[in-house]
Amino acid sequence: MTAAEATAPLPAPWIASQTRDLLAQRGHAWLLTGPSGLGQYDLALALVRAWLCENPGADGACGHCGSCHAIEVRTHADLCVLMPETWMLDLGWPLSERAQAEIDDKKRKPSKEIRIDAMRDAVEFAQRTSARGRGKAVLVFPAEDMNNVTANALLKTLEEPPGDVKFVLASEAAYQLLPTIRSRCLGHTLRWPDLASSTAWLQGQGVAAERARQALLATGGRPQDALDFVQSGLDPAAWGALPKAMARGDVGAVRDWSPAKVLDALQKICHDLLAIRVGAEPRFFAASDLGAGPSVQALTEWSQALSAQKRSIEHPFNAGLLLESLVSQAQRVLLTAHVS
Repeated sequence: MTAAEATAPLPAPWIASQTRDLLAQRGHAWLLTGPSGLGQYDLALALVRAWLCENPGADGACGHCGSCHAIEVRTHADLCVLMPETWMLDLGWPLSERAQAEIDDKKRKPSKEIRIDAMRDAVEFAQRTSARGRGKAVLVFPAEDMNNVTANALLKTLEEPPGDVKFVLASEAAYQLLPTIRSRCLGHTLRWPDLASSTAWLQGQGVAAERARQALLATGGRPQDALDFVQSGLDPAAWGALPKAMARGDVGAVRDWSPAKVLDALQKICHDLLAIRVGAEPRFFAASDLGAGPSVQALTEWSQALSAQKRSIEHPFNAGLLLESLVSQAQRVLLTAHVS
């Protein structure tokens, strides 16, 4: 089989079904929304593949034509991908020559937001003639990583789009987007896959069934987040013991975790304890792992403190001291006698 004949990997079944549904509808701009881990990027890419494919069908792209291969190797002349440079590098998309040179020369670090220079390039791209004659596509992900200047530059093109260009914006926090951008797009909320489909998909990625179940619990049933959880080196089997370890002040339980992952885990503990206190089912832990917990007021105050901490969690603090501070805070809250 030649490189051009190589097929793209099959999408997850819940992505494939949504691809079929969206392709059956007409529109020049889509906004795909939902929480992380449901496949916004995969669905966006599946739509782009189908739009540009030389032999598309009702299910999407053929997977083996020249256009599909060009997307697979990140060289399609009629596709513009707009992402933060950190995402571009992680997912194998090439940066512009200028941006790559600036990073290689250590003039700056890869950007964590979608830069205005990249958006201007995308606007210019939208005005050009299609190279392959199948139209053009612009993929924006995560769309919430546009600042106001970048978003307004995109808005002008969405308001007066060239006839042969389609847009797909994918977001894990669509509420952060300009209302005018949301109004210019057809909206689609990602569907949650059922437990059986998610488990089967994770097993197809090489995750054992029990580890898949534990990882899905730890991530609230979001399959791609569950896969990231396993691939990050975290042990899903130890997840259930985490609330009690935090109540003991056991920093060693999270010693190898990044501060961002520890903060995420603490927010999940707090969420589930609040759920139990108001009579709801926990999402991320078994009820037996949690206990009754402190009062609603104490948990609410902890939740607010964790949210405030999240705004600066990526700053270059001393990671060890930050972990100790987070665990100490968790211990103080979790040992607070709850009020009936």
